[in-house]
Parts: sequence; structure tokens; C-alpha cells
Amino acid sequence: MRLQRDLPVRMPDGVTLLADHYAPPGGERAPVILMRSPYGRRGLLGWVFGRGFARQGFHVVIQSCRGGFGSGGLLDPLGDEHDDGLATVAWLREQPWYGGSFGMFGPSYLGYTQWAIAPYAGPELKAMATQITASQFRDAAYVGGAFALESALSWTTLTDGMSRRFGGASALTAPRLTRRAVLSGRPVAELDRASAGRQLRFYQDLLTHHADPAVPYWDKRDFSPTVGEVEAAVTMLGGWYDVFLPWQLKDYTAMRAAGRRPYLTIGPWYHVDTRHGRPSMAEATAWFRAHLLGDFSGLRPDPVRLYVTGAEEWRDYPDWPVPGTREQRWHLQHGSGLGPGAPRAAEPDRFRYHPGHPTPVLGGPVLLGDSRPRDQRRLEQRRDVLVYSSAALESEVEAIGPVRAELFVRSSTPHVDVVVRVCDVRPDGRSFNVCEGVRRLGPPAPEGVRRVEVDLWPMGHKFGRDHRIRVHVAAGAYPTIARNPGTGDPLGSPGSMVPADVEVFHSPEHPSAVVLPLCAPRG
Repeated sequence: MRLQRDLPVRMPDGVTLLADHYAPPGGERAPVILMRSPYGRRGLLGWVFGRGFARQGFHVVIQSCRGGFGSGGLLDPLGDEHDDGLATVAWLREQPWYGGSFGMFGPSYLGYTQWAIAPYAGPELKAMATQITASQFRDAAYVGGAFALESALSWTTLTDGMSRRFGGASALTAPRLTRRAVLSGRPVAELDRASAGRQLRFYQDLLTHHADPAVPYWDKRDFSPTVGEVEAAVTMLGGWYDVFLPWQLKDYTAMRAAGRRPYLTIGPWYHVDTRHGRPSMAEATAWFRAHLLGDFSGLRPDPVRLYVTGAEEWRDYPDWPVPGTREQRWHLQHGSGLGPGAPRAAEPDRFRYHPGHPTPVLGGPVLLGDSRPRDQRRLEQRRDVLVYSSAALESEVEAIGPVRAELFVRSSTPHVDVVVRVCDVRPDGRSFNVCEGVRRLGPPAPEGVRRVEVDLWPMGHKFGRDHRIRVHVAAGAYPTIARNPGTGDPLGSPGSMVPADVEVFHSPEHPSAVVLPLCAPRG
């Protein structure tokens, strides 16, 4: 294998980006694997993937996105990857070692850079291997319309640190700096100064350009409308606890709706979980050998592979959602109960959410933290969290697929968040979160009862016999999402906070429920 470092790649606007080239033994013309990264191009990235793919007979190009690690220009996160990516593909075609076809590889932002050019790269793009990523990050930044504070702040703090020669945050320190900032009590618009020591442009952009897809800011940063146009063979790897999983699965279903046949793997992983590195490499190698070299011997027969938590086993399926599943409503019941039976007439349950003392969160998907399930009992003791539990299960219950909640609520202020969480309660009483979701509400007037739909993270989970299914309803999950001040003021605005008195209804007229995707347990 031969390595050439710091190859200059000139962009149409005159900016030069740097790339490293790993040539396979012999160095003859061969397919290329392209990786475009804002996180540098050496260290583990080059050692594992650059050398690893080159040893499989591919040329590998790892390029630093603009504004970092020697590449010119300024990093405008998400904004330049379409133009820069296509210019890089044009440069590839001019290289004497280019074999006439290429694939793309990479997780997270490196996966986003693939979607940014995939529909436009031409028929020479034969294969993509994407991990823990999606074709747009807008909805992950505003989950259910609520600002994903911890993830947004930690990523902007990290990328700012990488742009500094000395004194900036690293992948190890950024989460700690973020946590310290969000607990400082400063207004949300000042938290970048608390974590990074200065105002961060992309963080401020996220505060200003909210989740509405019609906002022009997102026009060149959202590639979800063109996912179905991608003709390259695509394999996707995600995690049940990854921040991008819901939108990764939307990309999968968009490709299926367009008649494509992507592969999908979901494991028991979170975003920065090192355990998905080995399967990412193994699956991508088999994928590239199949679609770039014509060797299909390494591909599994079924395109979908899921790790079912609770059962603790891998399973293969023909598609997602898993065929044969059925939706079942688990209704909130009087007396903090939960079950598939219809609710009886009952008064609503009530709690007060105070944004000055926001309901905290234990676990759940975040970008740079450990998102594995955690025991929720301490959270369940709070007065601003409603808890509904089933009876002990007489038999196993398997739920694999999308999860949603349909709640009937009334709030003293129309500006309130609705947070829903599903937990698995073990026979010893420990309560572990399985999935969660949030929906941020605004007007109409607060006096009416409102039907609220909340999309939760998908699940692939088996609730064991003698376990209980538990549901939380709250109005905050801080600092995963920014506190809702209850005023309707713009996100970055300083100002007053208004508590929300929230009622949750569970009656025949207002049958609040969590809708689970049930499938028959395997013997």
C-alpha cells in the first residue's frame, strides 16, 4: 500500500482542500472509496478505513472539509458539502489511478456528505455505506420542534475546538464543557460562550433558523427530498439509541418507496459507541466488494438485520417496518395504570412544569454522550413526571417498529412541550428507558383539550414475562432539549418564564395511549 498525503483539490471558488490518498498494492487503476470529513483524515480514520479499504484492492481518498485540518476556507457546517463534494468527484475523474467507478463511506457527518452529492454524482457512483447518519440534520436539531440543546451545543463546541491550534475542546472535553454550560443558568443564546468561550456561528444559526423546512437557510442543507433519486446501492447502519435513527429510517423508507433495495442494520448502539466500528467496516467491505468488484459472496440474504434488545439477539428480516407487525394501543388508565383495554371515565392527571426548574432527563439519545438505557426510578419520583405502569406481563411482548403516542392534554399556556417515554420495568423494580420523543406545542388558546401526536424513537425490544411496560409523560427533558419558557418568544430571546399547569386526560372521550408495533414472539 502507498500513501500520498496533502493532495491539493481546488474548488470552483478558488479554495483548496487537502486529501490523503491510499493506493492499493500495485497501484493500478481501480475503484475508489471517497470519504469527506470535518474531523481530520488521519489517526484511526486513516489507519482503520484508509489502510483497511486499500488492502481490499481499492484506492481510498480521505478529504478534509473546508475550514479544517489544512483545508482552506471557513467551515460553514452542512452548507458547502454539495458543491465541494461534486468538485472533488470531478477531480477524481482526472486522476490516472481512477478506475471509472467509486463508492462513498462514512458515519455521521461523513454520511451526510454522501447524501449531499449522491443524486448528482452520475452513474459512476456505484455504492454508498452510511452509518449513524441521515440526509438532513434539521429535524435532529429540532426534535419534534424542540431545540436539541445538548447535542447542538456539544457538536459546535467540538468543531470550534478542532479549528483552534491550542486550547480548544476535544471529543473528550466537549461533553463536559457542554454540561457545565447548560447547568450554568445562562440564557440559551449565551451557552456557546459558556462552553467554548466565544460566540459560535453555527450554534447561533441554529437558534435563528428554526425547524421549519420552508426557512431558506435549509434549502442547501436538506437532501431528504432527493433520497429516492439515488441509484447507487446503499447500505445503512444505525443504533437504537442514536440521535439520527428516526431520520435514517425515513431515508430507508424513501428509497423503498422509490423501488430501491437498500440494506439496513440496527444494533444496540449509540452515536459515539465504539462497538459499531467493527461491523461498520465489515459490512462496508462486503458491500463495496459486491457493488464495485462484483463479488457478492459476502452479502447476507435478507436486507434488514436488527438486534432485538431484551431478547439480546440478532435477527434478519426482509424489510422495515418488519412484516407482520400490528399496532396496539396501550391506554393510560385511572390510578397510574397502563394497558390495552379501553380507559374508564376518570378525572385527568395534573402536574406543573416550571421552566426555571426544568424537568431533567436520565439517558436518552444525545450526540456525544453515552446514551445506553439508564434506571429511571429517581426521575419517576418527581412531581412533574406522570408515570403509568402495566400489570406484570403474563407473557412476553415484542415490539419492533415505529412508536408513537396520542395524548389528550390541556395546558394553562399554549406554549408547552409534551415528552413521552417508554420504559421496561424489571421484576426487581428497576425501570430502564427504551425510547422517547417530544412535541413542542404553540397556540391555539390553552383552554381547549388538544390531541397531541408524539413520534418516539423506533424500538426493537422484547418485554419479558413478569416485566412491566411503563410510560412517562412530562413537559421537559433538560438538557437534551432546551427548556420551554412558556411564552412563545423566539428561542434565543432573554425574558420571563411562565409555568405550565398541564392536564393529561384518559377517558373514553379522550383515550390517551402509546401505540406499540407488536409482533409475534419467536419461539
